[in-house]
Amino acid sequence: MNFFLGRKTTMVSPDEALPGRKQPLPGIPDRHEVLGTSMHGPWPEGTQMLYVAMGCFWGAERIFWQQPGVVTTAAGYMGGYTENPTYEETCTGRTGHTEAVLVAYDPAKTSAELLLKAFWENHDPTTANRQGNDVGTQYRSAIYWTTPEQEQAAIATRDAFQKVLAANGFGEISTEIEPASKAGPFYYAEDYHQQYLHKNPGGYCNHGPNGMTCPVGLVRQDQLPAQADVLPPS
Repeated sequence: MNFFLGRKTTMVSPDEALPGRKQPLPGIPDRHEVLGTSMHGPWPEGTQMLYVAMGCFWGAERIFWQQPGVVTTAAGYMGGYTENPTYEETCTGRTGHTEAVLVAYDPAKTSAELLLKAFWENHDPTTANRQGNDVGTQYRSAIYWTTPEQEQAAIATRDAFQKVLAANGFGEISTEIEPASKAGPFYYAEDYHQQYLHKNPGGYCNHGPNGMTCPVGLVRQDQLPAQADVLPPS
C-alpha cells in the first residue's frame, strides 16, 4: 500500500475530515530517548510549551531537542480536525493536521526568540504546503503559541526574517501563526516517529541551515528529497 498517494494542497473542511478515534494511539512512550525526560509531563514549574511545524517532523524534532534550555520534544499532529490521527491518515491530507513538534522549554535558560530563530533558519517558510519534494497540507509551516510573549516573538521574528528573505529574492512568508488554543490539541504521533533520527541516524531529513540568519539563501526546493520515499517500519 502506498500511503503517500492523494496528497492535497487544499485544506480539507471539517465536514470532509476523517473522524479519527477517541483514544490516543497505542504504544506512545513516556520518556524521551535522548533527553530522558517525560514527553507528556508534568514538567518543572515554569516550563512553557511552543508548537512548531516546518515540514517532516523527524528533522524538525531533532533541531529542537538539541537547543539549550529545551526540556523535552515530541512529534505529532496539530492544526486540523481529526482526533488522534494516524500517520497514514495524515498523509492523505484529509485530517487537516500538519506534522508538528511539541517543544517544552525552560524560559530561564532560553527564549521563544531563540527557539524561533532555529525555526526560521532551518526550513523554507515561503513555500506553502511544501518542503522540498514533500507536498501537502501536512507539510505546511506553522507556529502555535501558548503565551503572549511567544505571540510577540513569532510576529517580530517573522517580520524581521521577511526583510532578509526579500533582500535575497524570496517571496512572502506563508507560515501559519495562531494560538494553540485555536489550532486545537496536539496529538502524539506513533512510537516510531518519536526521536526518529536518534533511532535511525542515517534516516531521512530535509532540514538544515538555509543560509540566512534571522536578522538567512535558501536551499533550492527541487534539490531536496521527499519523506514519501521513506517507508515506515514493517
